[in-house]
Formats: sequence, C-alpha cells, structure tokens
Amino acid sequence: MSETYSICLNTQDGKEISFDCSADENLIDAAAKADITLPAVCNEGNCGACHGHCKGGDYDLKSHSSGALSKGDEEHGGILMCRTFPRGDMIVEVTSDLSHLTSGPVPEPVCEVLVVDDMGGKVCRLLLRVLPDEQGAINADFEPGQFMELEIPGTDIRRAYSISNAPNWSGELEFMIRLQPHGKFSSWLINDAKIGDQLNTKGPEGSFLLHQAGIAPRRFVAGGTGIAPMLSMLRQMAEFQETHESHLYFGLTSEEDLFAIDEIEELKVSVANLTAEVCIWKPTETWQGFRGSPVDAFKRDLEADLAKGIKPDVYLCGPPGLIDAAEKVAEELGLPHTSLFSERFLPG
Repeated sequence: MSETYSICLNTQDGKEISFDCSADENLIDAAAKADITLPAVCNEGNCGACHGHCKGGDYDLKSHSSGALSKGDEEHGGILMCRTFPRGDMIVEVTSDLSHLTSGPVPEPVCEVLVVDDMGGKVCRLLLRVLPDEQGAINADFEPGQFMELEIPGTDIRRAYSISNAPNWSGELEFMIRLQPHGKFSSWLINDAKIGDQLNTKGPEGSFLLHQAGIAPRRFVAGGTGIAPMLSMLRQMAEFQETHESHLYFGLTSEEDLFAIDEIEELKVSVANLTAEVCIWKPTETWQGFRGSPVDAFKRDLEADLAKGIKPDVYLCGPPGLIDAAEKVAEELGLPHTSLFSERFLPG
C-alpha cells in the first residue's frame, strides 16, 4: 500500500486547508477526493492553470511543458499540482483565496452570445450573457484575472479564455480572442457564431488574481490578448476607486496588431494613478510610442523603482517567452519572486 502524506495549502488570504495524498496520486486528484476544487484545466502539465509554490517538503514533479512551468520558476519551488506526487508532507502556497478552493464543483453555466465584434489586429470581442439555471439563478460570479472554458456549440471542444470585463450583476462575460489560423474556436467565431447562439461554458477558473494585501505599486505587463485579464483587474480597480500607483505595459509585434486602445485610454481616465504605454516590438518609422518589448519598458522602470526602494507587485500575462523574460529581469534586478504573479497563454 502506498504511503500517505499530509498536504497543507496556504492561500492568498492567509488561510490554510489540508488534505491527504498518497505517493501514487497527484495533488489535484487527491484534493478532489477531499472535495477541494483546485484550479486545473488540462491535467497533463501543459496549461499551467494548477501552478503553485512548494514551501516545504519533498515531491516528484513529472514531465510537463516548459511553457507551463519555466525552469527558473521550478528552481524557486514552482510546481504544477497535476504533475506533483508527494514524497513527504508538503506545504504549498497558492494564489487563490480559500473560498475559491472549497466552493465545490466548478460551475458550468449556459451562455448566450450578445456581441461578436472585430477589434482589429485579428482579435475578436465576444460578449456572452449567462442564462438563468433551472432555479432561475444567474451564476456569473468571478474574480478579475480568472478565465472560462468555452465549448463550441454542437461539439465537446473547449478552449480557455480570460474574462476582460469587471464582475457585474447582469451576468455579462467579455472575451478578447486572437483569431488563430486553422483554430477550431476561431473558425467557429469567423464562420458560424451569431447573436443568440447558446454555448456551454465552465468556470470561472484560475488563480491569477489581484494581490489585495498592502499598498504596493502595481505593474501590469501584457503581451497580445494577455491584456484581457489586466483589463478586468483595472476595471475593478476603477469601480472600487483603488489608488495604487499603477503602470500598464501592453506589448504587440507591429502597429497592424493594435487593438483595445480605446479601452486603455478610458482606463487612464477612470483609474486613479494609472499610466500606460503601448510597446511595439517591430515598429515603423512613424511609431511615436515605446519601441521594443513590454519587458524592455518594464526593466527600465523596475530599475528606477528598486533604486528608490520600491518593490512593486508585478502581474504578467502573455506567451511563455514574455513571462520567462520578465521573470529573468526581476531576478537579475533583485525583485523577490513572491512579488510576481503570472498567467501563461499557451497555444491551443
């Protein structure tokens, strides 16, 4: 019979929850047996949704995608809980609040399509509304930074996308979706999606959330549609009239990729103490903004922050290369790894 160990989870809101896990099962499966719902999507070490940090104990971390968990993060105790098998009692830090881990099964609401818009830059804006369930309730609670799994009507094919609007009472869920060549969900959006369509969804999911403790400045570093969860966070900051000194770095490859510029301009007005800049990696001669990647701009400002003794909370979202580069900059300059919160967008 396999040895059984105690797994203690430390949550973002300072709480603890424990469950038993045998040496031959991963943390996600063991938690589910204890009626604890941990963030997870692929369960194969490819998406990074079940990211955590081991603060104590021994474990085996099975094969996984380097895009979901970088070597540098792994060296700091980063784990993917779907690929982690204990070899002793463990203490694992997660970025979810306790309520997000013990709320039972992940909801699977049916949604109606309200809007399908071209935002430019080969990005589609999809606006859904959660329909009432059998009891007439609209289950649309989510936290800024979380994502939903959307199912193509008439199939069992699902894709995960971050929510870009702020939590609301009307049950609306907004997504900014990069149209991928030959992508199945992209093909549905381009060829078949229409107002009034209904689709099955699953969520909200994910633990890429605003760190509410303290008043540290906030830095948001986004690449492409990685801007979506940042917009959700910033929109809630505007509603709550939060005054954290904040800066948004939005990176795109070229001017042809521009989108969400109006949304950013609105936030610069509505969010107190927010500045923002669009960073173009391969600009034309006429581009007047920052020339380079968002990580380049972030490095410039982080050096200045640290020179003043300022240690900001840094939120990273985009492709793995952007996350890895930003984490490397933070490490080289001496920003604690605990000040970094990230969500990797992987091809799907």
